[in-house]
Amino acid sequence: MPEILSAEAGKNRSPRDENDDLRASFVADVTRAVEASDKVRVLELAGDLHESDLGDLIEALEHDLRPKLVELMGREFDFAALTEVEDIVREEILEELPTETIAEGVHELEADDAVTILEDLPADEQQQVLESLPAGEAIALRRSLEYPENSAGRLMQTTMVTAPPFWTAGQTLDFIHDVSDDDLPDSFFDIFVVDPAHRFLGNVFLDALVRARRTQTLEELMNPERHRVSVLEDQEEVARIFERYNLVSVPVVDEGDRLVGAITIDDIVDVIREEAEEDVKALGGVRASEELADSVTWIARSRFLWLFVNLFTAFVAAWVVRLFEGPIEKMVALAVLVPIVCSQGGNAATQTMTVAVRALATRELNRGNAMRILRREVMVGLINGVGFGILTGIAAALWFGKPMLGVVIAIAMVINLGAGVLGGMLIPITLEKLDYDPAIASSPFVTTVTDVVGNFAFLGIATLAFHLI
Repeated sequence: MPEILSAEAGKNRSPRDENDDLRASFVADVTRAVEASDKVRVLELAGDLHESDLGDLIEALEHDLRPKLVELMGREFDFAALTEVEDIVREEILEELPTETIAEGVHELEADDAVTILEDLPADEQQQVLESLPAGEAIALRRSLEYPENSAGRLMQTTMVTAPPFWTAGQTLDFIHDVSDDDLPDSFFDIFVVDPAHRFLGNVFLDALVRARRTQTLEELMNPERHRVSVLEDQEEVARIFERYNLVSVPVVDEGDRLVGAITIDDIVDVIREEAEEDVKALGGVRASEELADSVTWIARSRFLWLFVNLFTAFVAAWVVRLFEGPIEKMVALAVLVPIVCSQGGNAATQTMTVAVRALATRELNRGNAMRILRREVMVGLINGVGFGILTGIAAALWFGKPMLGVVIAIAMVINLGAGVLGGMLIPITLEKLDYDPAIASSPFVTTVTDVVGNFAFLGIATLAFHLI
């Protein structure tokens, strides 16, 4: 019988369960090999992993085994894997590795990945790594590190294929064929055309270059209207440009319109994911920097302020309820029903706030369409308020046997849902105008609005109509 049950359970297992078991078994094998310092076995298991899969493996290992894995893999370890792990994991590994090992690994990386590694190092160690690199590479990385965090300058890769406008398609193709692989990006989509001062003139996509006659010049083939971004442009704005214009790469220029780098779609995918994660965390009162690997004390401390603000707003709502202490004592039904009014208003406000915050982040909500969207949201709130007001009113009247109580809660529901959508739209817009992040700051204010308005509306109307109930 146990064998039959086991077989039946196996039939019902999902592919995801089987993959999880295989992953756990693989991690266990790597763990045993690292603990035994079995370099041959470690390379056999992890030597051919893609950088993303190697990053997942690193995060799955125990803290003390991570730097040991890097050391055992030696030259076979792809340092790009460290760009795929959480920041705190990367920092812990780098703290344990010798400077020489880090310098050797950074030397093999594209500039954008190298910057990700270097920016986590202490200044003195960062300087040691840069001094051990070839002069040209070190200068380019130092320049990238000088740009603001989360700017295009930090995100770009500095290895590009550039050519003057008078080169022919044949000359350019011959150059690409003859140049060393070390002087080419790992992957690229276009040739950047520059003048003698290295100012950006336009680009030629590889497919256009391959199709062109060998005698055609790059000036004839190039697109002079190519979108470009400044080194100081925020990475979120760069991602928006990629999305809006369906780009796979974009040149990065300095203040003099000189070409200094390029950003490709693989980097932008990471930016879009990071920005989305930040917005989701912010709406829940969680810091953008919080990660699964963080310590309990750090997480508790980082969340304390948000919870404290919410506690304060809860006291404000409780104070409003206390103003109607007399009517509540005379009719317990008011205390029973008031959370329903506040809850529905809060839910409606959260829906509108989520739409508003996301629309502000993507620049879809602006001065030109704000009033139209506000009117739409208010209408939605009122329609839902009427619908839920009728349902709640009927339920309350039947539950407590007091028809007027149903009327009161129905009116309060309409008022609070209307106030909720107004707050959910106007508060994020106002906060953005004041240069505060609406994703972080909106929620407690919106909650206060719905709680205070809901309590005032329901208990105030009930008090006025008390003699009729």
